[in-house]
Amino acid sequence: MRRMRLAVLAACCVLSGVGAASAGTKLTVHVRTYDVAGKTGAELVDAMDGLGPRHGYTTRAIAETGYVVHWDFDVARDKSVCRLRRAEGRIDLTYTFPRRSSAANPSLRRRWDRFMAGVREHEHTHGRIAMRMMGATQTVLAGLERPGDWFCSGLRREARRRIDAIYAEYEAKQNAFDAREHRDGGRVERLVDALRGKH
Repeated sequence: MRRMRLAVLAACCVLSGVGAASAGTKLTVHVRTYDVAGKTGAELVDAMDGLGPRHGYTTRAIAETGYVVHWDFDVARDKSVCRLRRAEGRIDLTYTFPRRSSAANPSLRRRWDRFMAGVREHEHTHGRIAMRMMGATQTVLAGLERPGDWFCSGLRREARRRIDAIYAEYEAKQNAFDAREHRDGGRVERLVDALRGKH
């Protein structure tokens, strides 16, 4: 599961010295945990169902990937042409995972470790999709310019339109990935069943 929030677009307007556009992404990763206890795989699953990150109003997820995106623009005007000189993105990724706090016998410990390896891979895939989103956004922003845009307001609107379009495209990719993973008999169900000892 994942959450995404786009921070307010920030722009710095420079009115002289137009150079080539350059782009970069800064990544910050945070990891949060919540404790679960149980003597069996079923008890651990029940604990996650009650303590995991909220998913809507009535359900909880096993784990979660959240991210907040910020963009800083360096915008310059040369005569009547407004150009984007630099677009620097920053993404703050936060992963939330369960942490087993109770003792476990060797069999349960092995099942838990396999379960967590699968959970981490699922959430890290969400993170990789988010990073690809950042790269795609930088690509569509590169070379952006607007003639006759004295106050660069049109350029900012066009930049925001392009950002929104890329985010919608990648949100669809995130949803498609979740749909594959969470379908009946899918990878998430198999991970949970294996933790319960059904396989």
